[in-house]
Amino acid sequence: MGRGFFKFGKFLFLPMQNNVLILDFGSQYTQLIARRVRELNIFCEIKPYNKLPEDLSEYKAVILSGSPFSVRADDAPHPDLSQIKGKKPLLAVCYGAQYLAHFGGGNVAPSNTREYGRANLSYIKPDEVFFESISEGSQVWMSHSDTIQKLPEGAMVLASTHDVENAAYRIAGEETYAIQFHPEVYHTKDGKQLLENFLVKIAGLGQTWTPDAFVDSTVAELKRKIGDEKVILGLSGGVDSTVAAVLLHKAIGKHLHCIFVNNGLLRKNEFEEVLEQYKGMGLNVKGVDASARFLDALKGESDPEKKRKIIGRVFIEVFDDEAHKVEDAKWLAQGTIYPDVIESVSATGGPSATIKSHHNVGGLPDFMKLKVVEPLKMLFKDEVRRVGRSMDIGEERLGRHPFPGPGLAIRILGDITAEKVAILQEVDHIFIKGLRDWGLYDKVWQAGAMLLPVNSVGVMGDERTYEKCVALRAVESTDGMTADWVNLPYEFLQKMSNDIINKVPGVNRVVYDISSKPPATIEWE
Repeated sequence: MGRGFFKFGKFLFLPMQNNVLILDFGSQYTQLIARRVRELNIFCEIKPYNKLPEDLSEYKAVILSGSPFSVRADDAPHPDLSQIKGKKPLLAVCYGAQYLAHFGGGNVAPSNTREYGRANLSYIKPDEVFFESISEGSQVWMSHSDTIQKLPEGAMVLASTHDVENAAYRIAGEETYAIQFHPEVYHTKDGKQLLENFLVKIAGLGQTWTPDAFVDSTVAELKRKIGDEKVILGLSGGVDSTVAAVLLHKAIGKHLHCIFVNNGLLRKNEFEEVLEQYKGMGLNVKGVDASARFLDALKGESDPEKKRKIIGRVFIEVFDDEAHKVEDAKWLAQGTIYPDVIESVSATGGPSATIKSHHNVGGLPDFMKLKVVEPLKMLFKDEVRRVGRSMDIGEERLGRHPFPGPGLAIRILGDITAEKVAILQEVDHIFIKGLRDWGLYDKVWQAGAMLLPVNSVGVMGDERTYEKCVALRAVESTDGMTADWVNLPYEFLQKMSNDIINKVPGVNRVVYDISSKPPATIEWE
């Protein structure tokens, strides 16, 4: 398959010496661990702690995540590590470190001092590869209420802070390392170095997970898997579906049939503009205007989850109609990416609760006789962009802000009407155009407007108004798993508010959302 790749199950894997297994105990930081590992050009995969793969031979190293649980609790996550500990390089983070101590002859107790936030390493054991290129005084990030008072049997201290004696330890005779701080967060200044020391210098993993390597292996696998069969792909105009389309086009050429559906919930003029842009990419694209069909199906529905389900159902129905027009179509391709999968499936059946369903995650109804292919399913958003650049996709496409699959339906709180869609399209158009005109668009990861289900009193001229309120949202992020609101200039926000209220009939109030994720989500529904 080129560059030593092989197929296992339904995913592409690098050779076993280059795979890392991350066991999720429900930490809010688990996805960040994966991101940091991928940044080292090492492939990793997240699995729930209680659903270990039957075959662990593909993994050369294992990382245990943190958890909101205490190891002292009766319902604490309790994994079977008999095939891992002492047999593979193991890095236990926070809860993982306390778990190894608690069930390994040590002692974990409530901390007498607050162990949350920034701390500095006050001691590092000399000549330890684990802390190579890391100096005393290095800042780390603590986030726990329990602490390890006594190390497990055979363990030795590797690092301490002023308040935490057993900040890091290893177990003699094993490649088992444990830390009570979080190397994956940016507040831990040498966290990436620590992960590199463990994965590359101790576990001996190769740093071969690169965009070019992904393209080579994925194209080869798609050729093998699909052959001469026809594939239908739903284009959205966004980064994910575009990169998926180009990957498939490289693999199967004319056998790829792309369909861009207007669900009536796109941005203003987006249907026509996106079709025009795809003309220059050599893709076989058909535009289908099904806006009336979607709006009719959504009529009177206010529940956000039900709106998503309706849109997903109609989307599939439209594709089923179009699939019958493509003779002998066998596959439906989707631009599903890793955060879609993570957010749609509870990692532990408890602490990592499902946040929302994604319309492009899951199986197809029985009546639709198409197999699903998802070439980006193991990539984070920034990795998708890097893969796109390696295939020479233009920055205009790759730099496009993410846009939710259900479109404006989840930015209109409450029921959907054509009038509400038209109002929000105008508001969104003013906001996005404003970001471009002010040179702010590329400084924002995602932006949009929300139509709120409330009217407020206003005054225009000498008349009293009672009209809609809209909320503007702009966030900074890398992959959408976490996000901070963008501190846009006051002058810009003032201009946007004036333009929206003056130019969009039915709106008399504009607010700006300054919530971060977590605790809020990027979208309002």
